[in-house]
Amino acid sequence: MDNNKLYNALLKTQERHKAERAAGSERDEAIDAAEALSADSDKSRLEAAFLNEARHQRQSEFVASPFGSTGPNWVRDESVGSHAPSVYDSSISLDLINNPHPWSEDELWERKIIYPGMANKAILDAFREIRIKLRDRAGAMNFSVLVSSLGTSDNSVLTAFNLAATFAMDAQSSALLVDCNPWDSDLEPLVSSPMNLGVTDFVADKSVKVQDIIYPSGIDRLSVIPPGTLASSAVELFSAARMRDLISELKTRYPDRFLIINAPPLKVSTEAQILVRYANQVVLGVPFGEVTPEEIVSSVETLGSEKFSGLIFQQ
Repeated sequence: MDNNKLYNALLKTQERHKAERAAGSERDEAIDAAEALSADSDKSRLEAAFLNEARHQRQSEFVASPFGSTGPNWVRDESVGSHAPSVYDSSISLDLINNPHPWSEDELWERKIIYPGMANKAILDAFREIRIKLRDRAGAMNFSVLVSSLGTSDNSVLTAFNLAATFAMDAQSSALLVDCNPWDSDLEPLVSSPMNLGVTDFVADKSVKVQDIIYPSGIDRLSVIPPGTLASSAVELFSAARMRDLISELKTRYPDRFLIINAPPLKVSTEAQILVRYANQVVLGVPFGEVTPEEIVSSVETLGSEKFSGLIFQQ
């Protein structure tokens, strides 16, 4: 083979190797692009799954309610999907509590409702101290507190409302005030939304849902349930199994919710003595000048030390 033929053969071989390397590089780039596209696709799928789970968590409750699904007055969106989130997130759930007509500070002051930054800090601190003692007594769990009066007049609803408002001040918890005093209509001026059906209506009528009796209060993270319209049957209704199931549902549905039950005066009502069974703790209001020390001791002995948590002296 002469030199020209040898040179030409080497040149063709080099060109063939160069072409093969170029083709291989193109294949590698195609593979890398395909892998990147697949990774992006996987990432997109993961992001979509995460967003769907987040949306689902905002719309679902990790425990299904035995009393039915969402309604117009329900404080949180309680629609239950087929795959409820396994971990409860209070930061999401608490944001769902409605407060369409919040009270202003002037309106709170007129109604004697406590609020952060109020001028009479001593009253605010007193209720905060009560909250601390109740939580310390109960431990880490949420609980229900019954508030009743040792006097003869129905004057405990404001105390119960302010105690509930104190729990609602904590951004990590919520409160639900259940007014079980059908003889007293003093709750209505404390609430910024109109109310209709309440506890007694729910217990008496199985077509009434929980969401039909819960109303925004005008205070963030605090909702209320009024007594209802069936005062004459309250004793029998409060003793019913549906009442027991209602209180259990309200207390256990959200781990961040504290239940405050307002009851008629303890000494002069059968209803209060029935309602004690639904409470983990009992706080008694003592109207100034109406109750003797002997009456206080007698009432505490009747309740027993297991549930009795303390006295609130009222002016």
